[in-house]
Amino acid sequence: MPPRNPLPDPALQAFAPAKINLWLHVTGRRRGGYRELDSLVAFADIGDRLSAAPAGDLSLSVSGPFAAALGRGTNNLVLQAARALAEHCGVPAAAALHLEKNLPVASGIGGGSADAAAALRLCVRLWQADIGGSDLMRLALDLGADVPVCLAGTTARMTGIGETLTPVDPSPPPVPAVLVNPGSPVSTGQVFDALGGRFSLPAEDRGGDLAARAASNRNDLETPAIGLVPEIAEVLAALRALPEIRLARMSGSGATCFGLFERDDAASEGARAVAAAHPSWWVAACSIGGRIGAAA
Repeated sequence: MPPRNPLPDPALQAFAPAKINLWLHVTGRRRGGYRELDSLVAFADIGDRLSAAPAGDLSLSVSGPFAAALGRGTNNLVLQAARALAEHCGVPAAAALHLEKNLPVASGIGGGSADAAAALRLCVRLWQADIGGSDLMRLALDLGADVPVCLAGTTARMTGIGETLTPVDPSPPPVPAVLVNPGSPVSTGQVFDALGGRFSLPAEDRGGDLAARAASNRNDLETPAIGLVPEIAEVLAALRALPEIRLARMSGSGATCFGLFERDDAASEGARAVAAAHPSWWVAACSIGGRIGAAA
C-alpha cells in the first residue's frame, strides 16, 4: 500500500490576500451602531494560505510567522465561517483546515476577513454545498464588514456596512507597493470610538490608476489611529521619505500602512531600506490590484 499523502488535495487550497483600503470614509451610522463606509478596496499579491481536507470533525491548525499571535479558539473567523456555512446548508461541519498565517494580526489589512472568505470558498467545494452567490454573500456579511469584499476578491468600491460592492470596471492595472506594520496591534473598536461622530463624504472618483484614485480621498481613521498608536506616524514618515513614492497612507483601522510606487524596483529598494532602518517592523514589497482575492 502506498504511503498516505499528509498534504491536502492541492485543489482544496485558497489564497487569502491582504486587503488594502486605498481610501476609507466613514459616512454615517445606522441604528444599532453600525458605521457606514465608503472605501476603495484592492488586494495585494501577498497573504495567508488556507487548505481544507475531509475529516470526521471540524479542526483548525495554524502555522506561519504570525501563528502564535492568532490563537486557535472557537472564535477564530475561519471556524466561524465553516460552521455558519454548514448550518446554512444542513451539512456536517467536518473539515481539517490548515491556515498558514503570513500577515500580521489586527493590522488593518483584512487578514481575518480574507481567511474567513477563503474558508467559505473552500468548504463550499469540499462539501459540495448547495448555496447561491447571494446567500453566500449574506453569510459573509454576518461574519464581518470586510468579508464580502474579500469573498468577491476584486478591486471594488465598498459602501454601506460592507454589503454594497461596485467592482471597478475596467479594473486598473496593479501598482507596485510596500506594506509596513510597526508590530503594534490596533483595536478597530477603539479607533472608531476615537473618531466619534465625525463623518465625511469622498470626493468624486475621477478614475486613473489606483494611486491617482487613492490620492483623491483619504482614510478618516488614520488620525484617530495615530492618536492611539503613534508609531503609525513613524511608519508613514519612513514611507514618505522613500524615492519615487507616489502616496503613503494607512489601511483600514491600522496599523499597517502602504506606499505606492511607479516601478517595481523602486518598491523593492524602498522595502529593503525601511527594513534595514527598522528591523523590528514587518515590511513587504508587493503588487496591489487586479483580481487576486478570488484565486484559489
